[in-house]
Amino acid sequence: MWWMLLLMSVSAVSGHNASQGKEEESGDELLLCRSCGYEVAVSRDLKFVASPLALAQRNDTLIGERRVPVQLFQNPQGLRFQLLTFKRAAVHKHWPADDQVSWFPGYSWTVATCPRCHSHLGWSFQPNIWPQHVTDKEFEESEETFVALIIDRLLQENFAATLLMVPKSYQQ
Repeated sequence: MWWMLLLMSVSAVSGHNASQGKEEESGDELLLCRSCGYEVAVSRDLKFVASPLALAQRNDTLIGERRVPVQLFQNPQGLRFQLLTFKRAAVHKHWPADDQVSWFPGYSWTVATCPRCHSHLGWSFQPNIWPQHVTDKEFEESEETFVALIIDRLLQENFAATLLMVPKSYQQ
């Protein structure tokens, strides 16, 4: 019986997005919060934004068979982050935006966290000329905004699905 509860809870967690069927049909990969499994981003929303302040850049096969550009950054405390940039992501943005020490010249940033478990997932970027506080709708609808997510804080849904195993005692 415990395995049925596990399967039902996994189904409930992975089925919270109303658009889930569309992503599966189109072949897009879902990216999940590594801490709690919340659906954070979809591969079709990848938007490469090059930064002259990146320490390094490489193309890597991270999402399915697709090669995507990854940039390496270092913050003033010396911590390094490998980032993917997206035109949108399901993250909580912590306003106000700050234009100091931005990795993307001309952009202000704000911390982006998982809406469910509040884990730090990356940063949201908006043009410096914008007000420090904007609505989620304004942010999402603009072509000038983007979200940079930390690779190590994400998990591909397809990979996560392979981690679930049926106990041998239930296999026939």
